[in-house]
Amino acid sequence: MKITCGTDIIEIERIKESIEQLKDKFLERIYTENEIKYCESKNGQKYQHYAARFAAKEAAFKALSWKLKDKYSVTWKDIEVINNKDGRPSLNILGIDLNDVESIDISLSHCKQYAVANVSVISK
Repeated sequence: MKITCGTDIIEIERIKESIEQLKDKFLERIYTENEIKYCESKNGQKYQHYAARFAAKEAAFKALSWKLKDKYSVTWKDIEVINNKDGRPSLNILGIDLNDVESIDISLSHCKQYAVANVSVISK
């Protein structure tokens, strides 16, 4: 069994500025339609949710880096943060063979200035 972990923290203002300056060009490059719909539903706190998802994608890249090296060309949208009916986040990872991965767990948090994500991967 192998356990790997990835963590990322980002300033919410950086994501807000990117969205306001680049608009759909930035959103459509980084986020899936489901992620955009979810974040936009948060109205006044949408930038915190966008930032948390950005951090989650970075953390996932880090936690899965051992698997991605020279094997896959992964884009931002290949890693999607989804929420279950209770609001708990999880990852939907596309285009990567995860047969040797037993589980992936994610934790997101944000405050007024920062968003942070942690991704833990247990593999066989």
